[in-house]
Amino acid sequence: MTYPVNMDVTPVVTAHFDEATNTITYIVRDPSSNHCAIVDSVMDIDYAAGRITYDHADALIAQIKSEGLVLDWIIETHVHADHLSAAPYLQRELGGKIGVGEKILVVQDTFGKIFNEGTEFERDGSQFDALFKDGDTYMVGNMQGFAMYTPGHTPACNVHVMGNAVFTGDTLFMPDGGSARADFPGGDAATLYDSIQKVLSLPDDIRLFMCHDYGPNGRAIAWETTVAEQKAENIHVGGDKTRDDFIKFRTERDAQLDMPKLIIPSLQVNMRAGHVPTDEDGNPMLKVPVNKL
Repeated sequence: MTYPVNMDVTPVVTAHFDEATNTITYIVRDPSSNHCAIVDSVMDIDYAAGRITYDHADALIAQIKSEGLVLDWIIETHVHADHLSAAPYLQRELGGKIGVGEKILVVQDTFGKIFNEGTEFERDGSQFDALFKDGDTYMVGNMQGFAMYTPGHTPACNVHVMGNAVFTGDTLFMPDGGSARADFPGGDAATLYDSIQKVLSLPDDIRLFMCHDYGPNGRAIAWETTVAEQKAENIHVGGDKTRDDFIKFRTERDAQLDMPKLIIPSLQVNMRAGHVPTDEDGNPMLKVPVNKL
């Protein structure tokens, strides 16, 4: 597929780092208008206390309001397993449409079974306003964005491109961080490698913005790189590393990893577009499936 990359458009990108989950959320502004998008928002949770708050989302809202911006889109690059989305809260405060990849249906079916969700849990993606297919375009003011289907980490991963800015989700990390795991249900190391190559086929000087960073070897947190830097330096796929090299490393490494600390609440909330599930009395309630993950 030929993607409609426009290197002449340089969106204004503001990063908000969440220290609790090592997530970077982005406000992406159309340079020719006051319209913007939010990519991969965070809802705060004290899991031990069962308490949800919105400090991270409130910081986004404060910036958007102070700059007089109009929010067109709230984009999820995938169903995150390490943080909860604040999409419904942001939509209530600012408007905009919530979008995710069309393979959310696969995720909802898989985890609907794991969490023993009843028939009231719709598995058709209807909790979202838009389900992006590979190559689907959308507008942020006058700026065209599009989705690239990049499965492997999860079945519903998309990379989003707006002008000369690319939001990679968990498909890639910074060059010294490599790539995300591929052992969640529906993940696959070979598929992830192929998806990474799609991203690396974009122009060398296009800007890549990461969803997570962990500061390997004690370096400062970072989130912006380029295709050229990734091709030359990425410790998992750069240089002369082959597809077989990647599959072997990723498979062996993933077998050593623990589950993310927030995977249980994150999946239940994020497969619902950020809505917290409720019990039969309408009270917010999370489940803990035993020996299912």
